[in-house]
Amino acid sequence: MILLGIDPGLALVGYGVIQLKEGRVTPLEYGCIETLAGMSLPERLAIIDQEMEKLIDDYQPDQIAFEELFFYRNKTTIISVAQARGVEILAGVKRGLPIYEFTPSQIKQAVTGYGRANKLQIQRSIQALLGLTELPKPDDAADGLAVAMTLAFSQRFREEYRME
Repeated sequence: MILLGIDPGLALVGYGVIQLKEGRVTPLEYGCIETLAGMSLPERLAIIDQEMEKLIDDYQPDQIAFEELFFYRNKTTIISVAQARGVEILAGVKRGLPIYEFTPSQIKQAVTGYGRANKLQIQRSIQALLGLTELPKPDDAADGLAVAMTLAFSQRFREEYRME
């Protein structure tokens, strides 16, 4: 099973692609979709849409998960990030993928064991969990992997404790 995790954003959309097979998790790819601040919002959304479609086409995920938008200090930023997140979710919906969402604290708890972990703790946990030789950077990409790992952990739980 291929899982795609997305850390929503407008300037940087973190993503992580992992494979869950026979109880083992293997990282396939991680990185960021980047848009430039000087571009118009519609142009940035179009780039995100194209890159999300490319990710889905290239890796053919079975499921996709997103970090929920929880709190932003800047009210202007939250609106544009929410619009970008909508485009990111729609890319999965258009392909008929099951969509899952996790709060930031659920993701931190799943990958570090501590719901208030900082960015470096998440990066180090992801590095250890996936056996990466280097710290996953930037932290948005590590967050994308963390979302995918949270989905993997929840997938294992759903399979192990399936209600009949």
